[in-house]
Amino acid sequence: MKNRIKKQGKKRSSKASLIIKISLLLVASLLICATAYGVYITKQVKHAADSAHEELKGRDISALRNEKVEPVNDNVSILFVGVDDSENRGQGSDHSRSDALILATLNNKTKTIKMLSIPRDSYVYIPSVKHKDKITHAHAYGGTISTIDTVEKLLDVPIDYYVRMNFNAFIDVVDALGGIEAEVPYKLHEKDEFDRNAINLEPGLQHLNGSQALALARTRKQDSDIERGKRQQEILTAIINKVSSVGSITKYDDVIRALGDNMKTNMTFSEMKSFLSYLSQGMPRIDSLTLDGTDDMSTGVYFYQLNQESVDEISQTLKNHLDTNKASSSLTNKNTKKDNATGEDSTDKDSTQ
Repeated sequence: MKNRIKKQGKKRSSKASLIIKISLLLVASLLICATAYGVYITKQVKHAADSAHEELKGRDISALRNEKVEPVNDNVSILFVGVDDSENRGQGSDHSRSDALILATLNNKTKTIKMLSIPRDSYVYIPSVKHKDKITHAHAYGGTISTIDTVEKLLDVPIDYYVRMNFNAFIDVVDALGGIEAEVPYKLHEKDEFDRNAINLEPGLQHLNGSQALALARTRKQDSDIERGKRQQEILTAIINKVSSVGSITKYDDVIRALGDNMKTNMTFSEMKSFLSYLSQGMPRIDSLTLDGTDDMSTGVYFYQLNQESVDEISQTLKNHLDTNKASSSLTNKNTKKDNATGEDSTDKDSTQ
């Protein structure tokens, strides 16, 4: 009897030991797979970043900077340039007009973002051709560097980085993230990326795929370029929000592929990784800014005449958020006045939270 009990005890013990071993083996296998996939994703990101990387000739740093910024330490700015380089337009990436211009400043201490939409028909001085014209034409005149120089001239704010993205990248990124939630202001009938009358949206909060989100970002038939700019900011914010809350890393694979072929930027792979700190505690606070102005048809061609007082006010707000009174790099961590350290100023207290 005792021997039988001993044998049963040994059987249970060996079964338990076998289960533990199998469990440990499964856990080890999962860890190896997760590590391998992490390495794969990292390699994919690096490959995409290398494909997208583009240095602008003659522009190592902004003329408004004393030295190159480091995103891991400094407050920096990024200019997002949306272009339509589709075959339907026949303009190519270098000669296309910019369909969207959004300038974002990022404060490293507060991990906050200020986002400004610049109306595409704004009548501004374009340095590359030495005369005033619609800001959307700056890209057609001289590509990305012409657009950057024009924005710097307008706002007297350094542009540290740029991201030029075509519509294919925008659509693919939104689709890869499983779509986004966005407010549709009115019943919308718009063309898709192939110029087909295929987009039909009802007003209200909607779940949009890439083509629908693009149509919402581009339309201005029923309101104005200012409202269009606000929608573009809202959509970009929705994308950032989705990226910061994605639960499965498998979604990033498609996002990476979408960006690799359809985006150009002067950011390196390591610089891109630095910006992940802004998402480390969830969605960062984003304040939306707009430029005031008036419609002008005095020449027979439509222009948007910017209000100089509004331009000056926005310029100062962005400068304070960047804290451009300081030099770049390691000085970011030194003690400064409270208003500069937080990136806030008196003109900015009522910004959207």
